[in-house]
Amino acid sequence: MLTASVVLAALALTLAWPVPLALSRERWTARAPGTALVLWQSIALAGGLSMIGSLVTYGLIPFGDNLIDGGIRLINHLFAGTLPTGATLPQMFALCLAVLLTGHLLLNLVLTAVRSERQRKRHLSLVNLLSAPLEGNPGTRVIDHPSPVAYCLAGTSSSVTVLSEGLLALLDHDQLRAVIAHERAHLAQQHHLVLIAFKSWHSALPWFPIANRAENAVALLVEMLADDQARRATDDRTLATAIALVGSGARSDPLAPELAWANRGEIEPGLVGPRVARLVNPQPPLPLGARVCVLIGAIALLVIPTVLLALI
Repeated sequence: MLTASVVLAALALTLAWPVPLALSRERWTARAPGTALVLWQSIALAGGLSMIGSLVTYGLIPFGDNLIDGGIRLINHLFAGTLPTGATLPQMFALCLAVLLTGHLLLNLVLTAVRSERQRKRHLSLVNLLSAPLEGNPGTRVIDHPSPVAYCLAGTSSSVTVLSEGLLALLDHDQLRAVIAHERAHLAQQHHLVLIAFKSWHSALPWFPIANRAENAVALLVEMLADDQARRATDDRTLATAIALVGSGARSDPLAPELAWANRGEIEPGLVGPRVARLVNPQPPLPLGARVCVLIGAIALLVIPTVLLALI
């Protein structure tokens, strides 16, 4: 089990630093945001599994020759209040760390999801109170605010797209249609679930720079995915103009981030530029063969630690 523990530790370190660092700098992700998003999720899951698996396999070495046998003997020793011969302090520390780390990550995921849902419900109640429906667009509300703001509130029971009076005054009909299509794409594709997962990872490991880089990269990718959906409703230049207008107008108003608590790309300055550049200077989609290779790599990242743990 020592060999498996070392291999898993090496994989965890690789997925914790050089791989996400390199991926965040790659330009092909803008040509295949969906494929890149799958890869980011695979890196996060495989990295966490490898890290925890490495600690568990190292800690169970004195308890047995394989994972199942070691786990059963560990439980028996816990009930008996004993330790096997040859057990060392680092091994016991590794087991405790694995339990604490697993609990910490899962608890942060639950708390982030609960906080997000509570915030969404509170915000939705305010929107319903202070807004009016947009004629001809069911599920769309208009708030009386001069800043151009557009965002969506996704939920389990109800979802709504929120626009401001300033946005309606700023954009023409085609630009407005593009913005609405963009926000509805977020709702249809459930992007908030992906964002919650990476936000919880960053919340659990705030000192870990890659967690912040991963959250930012994933936020940009989901915006690009929504842009691709909006491109079906209008042309690229119209959409790019709408994004630029909303982004620049929102940043000039200090209240806009308060309104757009979901941190949509129309508000975040770091997300606006790459999206506009991608639409103004469109690149050909990533070839099918390249996308298949990336997806195979994403699957392999999940299979390797799983197989290692299963074969121990």
